[in-house]
Amino acid sequence: MGIEFDVSDFKKVRVIVDTDAACEADDPFAIVHALLSPKLIVKGIVAEHFKAPGSMEKSYEEIETILKAMDVKVPIYKGQRGPLSEDSEVSEAARFIIEEAHREDSHKLFILCQGAITNVAKAIETDPTIKDKITVIWIGTHGEAPCSAPFTEFNSVNDIPAANFVLSSGIDLWLVPSHVYITVNIGLAEIQRRIRPCGKIGQHLFQNMADYNMSEGGAWTQGESWSLGDSPAIAIAINPGCGHYHMAKAPHVAEDTSSEVCNDNPMIRIYTDVDSRYILEDFIAKLELFTEPFPAPDKRAKVVEL
Repeated sequence: MGIEFDVSDFKKVRVIVDTDAACEADDPFAIVHALLSPKLIVKGIVAEHFKAPGSMEKSYEEIETILKAMDVKVPIYKGQRGPLSEDSEVSEAARFIIEEAHREDSHKLFILCQGAITNVAKAIETDPTIKDKITVIWIGTHGEAPCSAPFTEFNSVNDIPAANFVLSSGIDLWLVPSHVYITVNIGLAEIQRRIRPCGKIGQHLFQNMADYNMSEGGAWTQGESWSLGDSPAIAIAINPGCGHYHMAKAPHVAEDTSSEVCNDNPMIRIYTDVDSRYILEDFIAKLELFTEPFPAPDKRAKVVEL
């Protein structure tokens, strides 16, 4: 059937999805959501490392798998191969972010970051003039300071210097902290029932999730549910009002990922909650429409004239 509505051009935004797609099983859901959303002009997807040898390359391969399953073509770029301290080269992802930031275009540019924020940090470090040309939505940190770490926050711990560099940079930053992104919960039974039937991509999303849930890396999960913690980055780009937020000083990330007060840091937007019903239902409905065949003429509903 497909999506039969569009969005006014002046409301559309350009996005670059920055993702450690092979790290856990939630990134692929967010990538698909972005690709299916008419408001988002996806200019490219950039692979992010997750602080393990070859992790950026694995993310790149997972992005390729997703695009193949959807039969969609979008440019993919390789990011930094590790934290800033381990990779001094300027990756093609960082160069692409800089290039797109300087592009003359009436559509605002958002970088949707779903992992470590190394690629963005390298881009700003390489060309600080892009700071006034992009908005970054980042799934990361424990939020407003002071806040002791209830657990090690994964996205920030994978490159703490990069995190603090971006947090202190003065860029237009919209932060989705841990206590917010963990609330976008979905059961594996719902994924099997509603998402797996949606073509090759639905099958991939389910199987990838089910396999990771049983892996050693998934030992921390609850067992039969998952937080699609990366999806708020996509939903907020589509609808910034799908959650509550306020302006506050950007935190400084400590070694244990606690949020510490840094009075010299700039003010940023920090989300305090998101509408998980809207996020999940918008994604699932778009996926169903994307994979649902258009009904045959004799199967369509008929209009009855009264």
